[in-house]
Amino acid sequence: MLHPAHLVGMVPLFDEPDISQDLLNGVRSAAVPLTGAAADLDALIEGIGDARFVLLGEATHGTHEFYALRAALTRQLIAEHGFTAVAVEADWPDALRVNAFVHGEGNDPDEERALGDFQRFPRWMWRNQDTVELVRWLRNHNASQPPERQAGFYGLDLYSLHASMRAVVDYLEQVDPEAAQRARERYACFERFGDDPQHYGHAVASGRASPCEAKAVAQLLELQRRPPLHARDVDARFFAEQNARLARNAEAYYRAMYAGRHESWNLRDTHMADAADALAGHMSQKTGRPAKMVVWAHNSHLGDARATQLGDQGELNLGQLLRQRHGRATYNVGFTTYTGTVLAAHEWDGPGVRRKIRPALPGSYEHLFHEVDLGRFLLRTKDLGEAASGLRERRLERAIGVVYAPRTERWSHYFLADLPAQFDAVVHYDETWALQPLDADAGHEEEDAPDTYPFGL
Repeated sequence: MLHPAHLVGMVPLFDEPDISQDLLNGVRSAAVPLTGAAADLDALIEGIGDARFVLLGEATHGTHEFYALRAALTRQLIAEHGFTAVAVEADWPDALRVNAFVHGEGNDPDEERALGDFQRFPRWMWRNQDTVELVRWLRNHNASQPPERQAGFYGLDLYSLHASMRAVVDYLEQVDPEAAQRARERYACFERFGDDPQHYGHAVASGRASPCEAKAVAQLLELQRRPPLHARDVDARFFAEQNARLARNAEAYYRAMYAGRHESWNLRDTHMADAADALAGHMSQKTGRPAKMVVWAHNSHLGDARATQLGDQGELNLGQLLRQRHGRATYNVGFTTYTGTVLAAHEWDGPGVRRKIRPALPGSYEHLFHEVDLGRFLLRTKDLGEAASGLRERRLERAIGVVYAPRTERWSHYFLADLPAQFDAVVHYDETWALQPLDADAGHEEEDAPDTYPFGL
């Protein structure tokens, strides 16, 4: 999820590019209308071709249409094109519980219970009806497939410092109690800061405490030197190593939160790219063939940062790193909306509320796509022809995270971008609707209340 201060004050004043009739005609001629038919995905599948990393974005963290189309494309890539992983913007240990369920393992009786570890804000991001339906499909699909064709569900993010440390100790308890004790002693460095890792980061950044970096690194190195005990231990050992790597990177991330905006963002997205590569390497080693995975995350993580004003200012992201590492084996898809409703909070750690999205600002990509007047459509960059030059003039692009602040929308939710350079394809929905959350404390209709948070991602 996007950090709440990510875009504040980051959009400079600029002259809004014109939307000429020639540009509208060019986009309209290249656009593939989305009708709801099964054939809607054909152009995307053709564009993806032999790519092994398919990156599916979203313009908000609370829109049903984005989840639904990503799920439909993911199902087709898994069922018909040999993809065997869904890697999402979520914490590794929380997603592993889902992964066990979709493989017919663990103790959860149903999909909703399998999502039970997603308890940190914002729960609705994965505890929603669209995710339930995807998890149900994955379990049913895997039940009819041999092990090498079964698809997993994994998390790429790094917020789960304490849960990952516990997972490392739990694994070692089963295979080497003495090693588990060493892990406890190393991770005890974090205990006096409580359960909120931001307390640790603030204490170290302010000079009130010494960092636990060396202990987290030592634990990762010890685990990396430990070979699997037997064939059944291969996955468990890899999962534990990923948790140890997450603990090391999360320690650095929470310190960096107080050192500068770009440093913490770059650490986080580098971790997600490294996690995706480690997972792909593990899967390839097991099956003897190159792994293929679908990645779900926000547009701001998956659209190539080099094509944005944020990249100009020193920011990198997951999409950029995977493109740099894998070239044409990466295919990324952005999503946009003009208006509708979204599930988002008024402030960080607040309840998710069904809220109205203001119509996109004049001059933005979303406003341009609204003027195309097709309702919902797919646009592949390679199909743009002469229209590409008009679209490549930098425009505002909207990003709504888990907090929406419409009263400061221009500064809280927009950045400048060259959209055709960001994405290989874009899906636009002119009007979208909020996710349906699983929890009773989310999804209520917004009341007329003031926005109290000065920024919104």
